[in-house]
Amino acid sequence: MKKKEIKKLTKKQTLDNIEKLKKDLFNFRFQKTNGQIKSPSKITETKKNIARLKTFLEEKNA
Repeated sequence: MKKKEIKKLTKKQTLDNIEKLKKDLFNFRFQKTNGQIKSPSKITETKKNIARLKTFLEEKNA
């Protein structure tokens, strides 16, 4: 997600996106252990997106 996209989100949408990304990360980890994941970079990208969204929430709450 780009910073511009994140700024347009409401608090509820941000929380929903975080939950969705956490589920995706969980599934990617299983795929990695089974050797089914096509591109391992998705794991890193998902982690970074979760961090971006959490940072954005903290900035809004401050």
